[in-house]
Amino acid sequence: MPRRRVSESGASVTGGEVAGILVAVFWAILVSFLALVLVRLAQTLKATAKMVAEVSDQAVPLLADASATVRSAHTQLARVDAIASDVQEVTANASALSSTVSSAFGGPLVKVAAFGYGVRRAIGKKGAPEPERTVVVGRTLPGARRGGRRNRRSKD
Repeated sequence: MPRRRVSESGASVTGGEVAGILVAVFWAILVSFLALVLVRLAQTLKATAKMVAEVSDQAVPLLADASATVRSAHTQLARVDAIASDVQEVTANASALSSTVSSAFGGPLVKVAAFGYGVRRAIGKKGAPEPERTVVVGRTLPGARRGGRRNRRSKD
């Protein structure tokens, strides 16, 4: 027969009853701890929800401002694109005008300049007598250069 403890009041308590009381106390502590964790988790979730709501309230105006800025930038880029295309057209026109002027006046002006140079040279030679040149074999003239200019076509 199992031994029974007898309490002061005269009731007897067995080992199984003591174990059951210990388990009940353990479960009470565990449930209290879990309740505390759940209460804190609920507070954290409330704070998170409040913070998300505040961020949403602040993000909506920021997104509206960003959208307005992007629209403004798009408008400015369209203007810059139009200006760039106009500048490109002006550059092409200036290039065409330059080549037209060059082809129309360039050739005749060069011919007139060459004719004027020839006339001046002819007039200049007409008035001045040509100096006599004497060639001395074996002597170098004082004004002559050594290793003078070579003709590019000659093969030395």
